[in-house]
Amino acid sequence: MQKTIANITFVVRDYDEAIEFFTEKLDFDLVENTSLEPDQPGKRWVVVKPKGPPGCSLLLAKAIGEAQLSAVGNQSGGRVFLFLHTDDFRRDFKAMKTKGIRFLEDPRKEVYGTVAVFEDLYRNKWDLIEPSLAP
Repeated sequence: MQKTIANITFVVRDYDEAIEFFTEKLDFDLVENTSLEPDQPGKRWVVVKPKGPPGCSLLLAKAIGEAQLSAVGNQSGGRVFLFLHTDDFRRDFKAMKTKGIRFLEDPRKEVYGTVAVFEDLYRNKWDLIEPSLAP
């Protein structure tokens, strides 16, 4: 049996600010934005994903309560949280910087590819990576 991870929950303060960030700054597609009213007032099913072939998506989940609010921006305890692969590092690095994405370092070459750490709208850390070709 083949299995894949379809969605990863990404806790947000506000649906609309997160949708704007992912679609405008990271150029993701908005896959779904469905209200769950009246059963769950204020709750929506919001899914975004990088453009391109099918793969893992982010389920944007609005934080409810102090415990969830404290996770916004700290979903991995300060470590790099997500890894965004690209087929053209220079193109995407330049486009992201132009759109105001904050990179925490200059691009660097590693055994696994070209990489730089950036922050999302809540200061979670991500890697932008152009993977190396197979050795």
